[in-house]
Amino acid sequence: MSERKVLSKYYPPDFDPSKVGRTPKHLRPTGPKRETVRLMAPFSMKCTSCGEYVYNGRKFNARKEITDEKYLNISIIRFYIRCTRCSSEITFKTDPKNTDYMCERGAKRNFEAWRDPASKELQETDEQRLDRLEREEAEAAEEEERNAMEELETKMEESKREMQIADALDEIRTRNARIERGEKGGKEEVALQRTREDVVAARRREEEELEEAARLAFQRENVERARLEEFESVDGRDERKEDVVPTMHSFEKVSRPRKANGVSLVKKATAGAAAAKPLEPTAKPAAVSGLGLGAYGSDDEDD
Repeated sequence: MSERKVLSKYYPPDFDPSKVGRTPKHLRPTGPKRETVRLMAPFSMKCTSCGEYVYNGRKFNARKEITDEKYLNISIIRFYIRCTRCSSEITFKTDPKNTDYMCERGAKRNFEAWRDPASKELQETDEQRLDRLEREEAEAAEEEERNAMEELETKMEESKREMQIADALDEIRTRNARIERGEKGGKEEVALQRTREDVVAARRREEEELEEAARLAFQRENVERARLEEFESVDGRDERKEDVVPTMHSFEKVSRPRKANGVSLVKKATAGAAAAKPLEPTAKPAAVSGLGLGAYGSDDEDD
């Protein structure tokens, strides 16, 4: 494996150091200095030999030559390139006066409107150029302000349009919901009024039922009070009401007096002196509680 950094060099046996020395400066050839450089085409051009177009920025291996021409002590440099199609030589050099390049031979520079020598921009003075730049800046500021106002107006219009679209969507959703519920347009108030009337009618019906129940309760209470008063008068041996048949009936067994007939009277007359003696009235049984019935004689007592 060879060394990466060579420290020793090989000299052949026939090596003559006197033949390798540098050429003295006074013996060197005079004239423009040339060297090979890598550059890009500074402008677009058309080859005059074959018509090939060489666009701006195309890379070339060129020969650089420093000429004796000068502009304000600035040396002018010439470059030599070859066409990419026909290999004809094309030369161009620097232009320090216009800070540009100038095509010499082998190609023709493409027309550029902003580089027209007859244009007003190239013929105007420095004062005119300054005035023009100030005027352009003022116009640009005014245009920017106008654009800002137009942008604001556009945003306002867009916001209004969005609000209108949102309102229209809400209206469509409401209409669709109403259609789904079966209520077509214009009948919402009727449905609400009908619902209110139903609620009022139900409330009035409940109030009437409560009033009727209260009235019946008070009437029942009066009837019970009247019955209690009647029962108390019967228990107090009221003679005026002895023969009155009570309205309330009972399912209990009550003894009733038998009617006297002719046969029984004859038997009692022949019985002797006991028949002439009047019968003592029997004690009346106690009134049936809660029914208001009078006391009657039983069948056993008559016998």
